[in-house]
Amino acid sequence: MNWKFWQKNNTEPKKKKTKSREWFDAVVFAVIAATVIRVFFIEAYTIPTGSMEKSLLIGDFLFVSKVNYGARIPMTPVAFPFAHHTMPVTGTKAYYDGIQWKYRRLPGMQDIKRNDVVVFNFPDGDTVALEAQDRDYYDMVRAVGKQAIQSQYTIVSRPVDKRENYIKRCIGISGDILSMSNGLVTINGKAEPMKNTGQIDYMVKFKTSDVNFQVFEEMGFVIDRDISALSQDTYNFVGTPVMMDKVKKLDFVASVNTRTAAPGAVEANVFPQDPNRKWNADNWGPIQVPKKGWTVKLDSVSMPLYRRAISTYEGNKVEKVAGGWLINGVKADSYTFKMDYFWMMGDNRHNSLDSRYWGFVPEDHIVGKALFIWMSYDTNGSFFSKIRWGRLFNGIH
Repeated sequence: MNWKFWQKNNTEPKKKKTKSREWFDAVVFAVIAATVIRVFFIEAYTIPTGSMEKSLLIGDFLFVSKVNYGARIPMTPVAFPFAHHTMPVTGTKAYYDGIQWKYRRLPGMQDIKRNDVVVFNFPDGDTVALEAQDRDYYDMVRAVGKQAIQSQYTIVSRPVDKRENYIKRCIGISGDILSMSNGLVTINGKAEPMKNTGQIDYMVKFKTSDVNFQVFEEMGFVIDRDISALSQDTYNFVGTPVMMDKVKKLDFVASVNTRTAAPGAVEANVFPQDPNRKWNADNWGPIQVPKKGWTVKLDSVSMPLYRRAISTYEGNKVEKVAGGWLINGVKADSYTFKMDYFWMMGDNRHNSLDSRYWGFVPEDHIVGKALFIWMSYDTNGSFFSKIRWGRLFNGIH
């Protein structure tokens, strides 16, 4: 048999790649590798608001683990690399929602625990006014009406994994019964005082109007942000319990009292926006957080709490009819949940848009667990102090 044709092909030198082709291959490999890492292992996030002070500051850059709770398989698989929902230059949509995969998650190392700092997709972010993306669409509708909002803004819907990313502390896990009274959370009947990082407003009355505020800076207060005058000798402080205990011990301080809303003072945009519940951000509940397999009775008391979860998050058609409710066209007097849910709140209790305003976070919205700060940048700092060196590589607790 003649093997020369084989020898010819085998010895023929390979064509060398051009420089441009080498660069192209390297870029493609880097994009694929980086995408796999950020989808399944770890991803960087930044803190844009003060809702988690004192735990996390504006300008903190975090690494968030996808492994701890189990990486979520992309639900919107066709998307531009490294863009979340909007292209950075053109402002156009950065994904194709014509292909949607159902929710799946790889096995994780742990379940979500109370007090974990969690990144998740904003539950109310399924509908967005493009010209006012920093505002809750549903709050806008409640304020002026759906027709007015739709005539003024471009309204779009977003899939679960392309909704805005939020970061909060998990206060309640699936099955917990939560309430809040005068700013104090109760979980399953047990009062849970704020940890050292939790802060609310306090009214501080001084014995004199001649006060050296430098002493408060040394305690960790930012004068223009955390302290504001109410009268000549009375100020509003935003601080943690530990910080306020130090304030109480000062000899020129007459009194320190928490400033919380009065029970029964209605705050209309507090979840579940039910006129029969006289709730506000400091006084609400009890609320039971839905758990997978938990069955709730459907009536006028429960439906304001759970209707959105049943319809929007779990994909059922819910209708109110004479004498009861229809779920997917079938009369029902109860519903069994298919997912676990969580209750998230910011550490800066009086400056946080959280579950008190939009309710439960479904498990399919969970992105990952915040691990540590890899960079912290203070835009208001001087040239040499813009980087908060003391925060670099701090773990998040």
